[in-house]
Amino acid sequence: MAIGGATGYYYYGNYTPVGDVFVVAACLVFLLLMHIAYITKNRTYTIFRLLIFILILAAVSSLGFHFMLSRQHEYSPTLIYILRASYHSFLYFDMYLYVLYIREQMHLSRRTTWQIVVPTGILTIGMIIYEFLSGYFHWGFRIIGDDEAIENFNLFPIGYILLALVIIYLLVRYRKRLYKQVMTGVFGASILAFAILFLQEKFDQSSYTVGTYILPAFAVMYMMHSHPYNLEMGAVDSSAFDELVKFSYKRKRELLMMTLLLVNLEEEGKPYPEKIKETVRRFAGEYFKGATLFQLSNGRQVLVADKAKNPNYENTINSILNGFDEEYPKYRMPFKIMIIHSDEEISFERDYVGLIHFMESKMKNNEVRFVTDEDIREYQKHKYVLTELLDICKTGNPNDPRVHVYCQPVLNIATQTYDTAEALMRIVLPDAGMVYPDVFIPLAEENRIIHQLTLIILHKTCEQIRTMMEQGYRIVRISVNISAQELREDCFCLDISSVIRKTGIPFGKVAIELTESQSEGDFMIMKSKIEELRESGIKFYLDDFGTGYSNFERIMELPFDIIKFDRSMVLAAGSDENSEKMVSHLAQMFSDMNYAVLYEGVETADDENRCVRMEAKYLQGYKYSRPIPIEKLTEYFKKEN
Repeated sequence: MAIGGATGYYYYGNYTPVGDVFVVAACLVFLLLMHIAYITKNRTYTIFRLLIFILILAAVSSLGFHFMLSRQHEYSPTLIYILRASYHSFLYFDMYLYVLYIREQMHLSRRTTWQIVVPTGILTIGMIIYEFLSGYFHWGFRIIGDDEAIENFNLFPIGYILLALVIIYLLVRYRKRLYKQVMTGVFGASILAFAILFLQEKFDQSSYTVGTYILPAFAVMYMMHSHPYNLEMGAVDSSAFDELVKFSYKRKRELLMMTLLLVNLEEEGKPYPEKIKETVRRFAGEYFKGATLFQLSNGRQVLVADKAKNPNYENTINSILNGFDEEYPKYRMPFKIMIIHSDEEISFERDYVGLIHFMESKMKNNEVRFVTDEDIREYQKHKYVLTELLDICKTGNPNDPRVHVYCQPVLNIATQTYDTAEALMRIVLPDAGMVYPDVFIPLAEENRIIHQLTLIILHKTCEQIRTMMEQGYRIVRISVNISAQELREDCFCLDISSVIRKTGIPFGKVAIELTESQSEGDFMIMKSKIEELRESGIKFYLDDFGTGYSNFERIMELPFDIIKFDRSMVLAAGSDENSEKMVSHLAQMFSDMNYAVLYEGVETADDENRCVRMEAKYLQGYKYSRPIPIEKLTEYFKKEN
């Protein structure tokens, strides 16, 4: 059926509501999936969700317009004009949202935004204004009787083409910023949409205009916002975790996080027992309202809930922990559980993964820990120290003022003088003050920067040795501690030799302290590196003898000069007569094989007398001096003659 006029006709007889009804249904499914499934919530997500909502309004406006037009004698012409203008306006706005979406997804520059996106927005607003004015002033479409409507000029096809050209231009111009697969999907869907519009025009149809907009949306949803669920675990991929934190931080939402580390499954690729999968799925879905489970690594999950949606979260936590206690006897698998309340600074930096790893490193197996503000402050200091350490190594300054050398003088029993010392590294930072080795050494080893720090302390130690020698002080040697990790560096021997050579001091003035390794591979590396450097005159100490692992056969194979007995041996010898005999016999054995014995941790006169009885050649400890800045060694060392 057509409504005719003197100069044109408006066809509505070829319209069927099926297309618009399908669009509404499809968009509602979109919104439902975006609500119940996990989708990364960011600015592009917000734009896409609005895009889908506007499509619903466009389809509803189209349904209302065509329905009222077919019964125009029953409805006010003004309402029909408004619905028609709204229908076209929503479609204009939807295409502009595609432009905004592309800008966000491709991270277009501010210049591009002002040159293309802003003018496109102005054009869209202008066309929307025209649609409503056109209805008001009857410039194009107008109703001229109870059963008559005429359309002299229709702006919509022109506006559609203009906005489509902008979208195509952006996709082509900045195609390198999108994955090829994404480009293929979006272009393919757009070409199909244009084909449907062409066929619709050819067969005088008007039913599927809004439907063509849903096709690119399908492509965008699948290619850009498909939810990253691990279907077996019911968990979301770790890539989405940071985005949830960012999204919640911007909206000032407080989060509650429960982390679970299954220690035996931490190794990547290790399969989960099916019963554990079922248990994790159940725990993730039964307790907190609207919670999302993230799998950060193979054996590490974190359940995240919005506090506002779970006001009774404390009881919920207790219920989960009680349920876990009931399940644990079935599996007997070591675990670590943490409860973390979102912190503003950690959320701003999106650094919960780092906090989780830090706290786990301090926990014992089968421990449940509620993370406190003090824990977070400790982590912030830890992170600050690591940042500074990395900067020290990146800067590469051998005289970096943040690296300080302290020394503990060593008493020579034979001469009753101080002629050797142990160099000890300290880090002094503006916002943390003095940082001790038990804090920064594990960090440096974990991040494989310990060797760069050693070269700095070695350089500073050698410089001080040279200065003291020039001033006439008698220095036999100063020892520097080396991590076993450093020995694996191919350039280790070359680096050590180069530092000593550049300062111009004799190689024999430097000693290297090493701790025995349990690894057969590390032992062979250690042996070869010691043999290579001993040829230049460097001395070697075996550090911490008597703690943990000691293999006499291996010790005998390594050409050490001095064996350092740990303070635990000093304390053991003081506990009873038999222990003293045992330690004394060990020291005698080393002395007979031309190893000098040095006792660490001597704090009292009784310790001193006992160590002298036990074949001591050198003594070191608080009885003589606490660690002091290396420049103060002149207070202990004597000048030649």
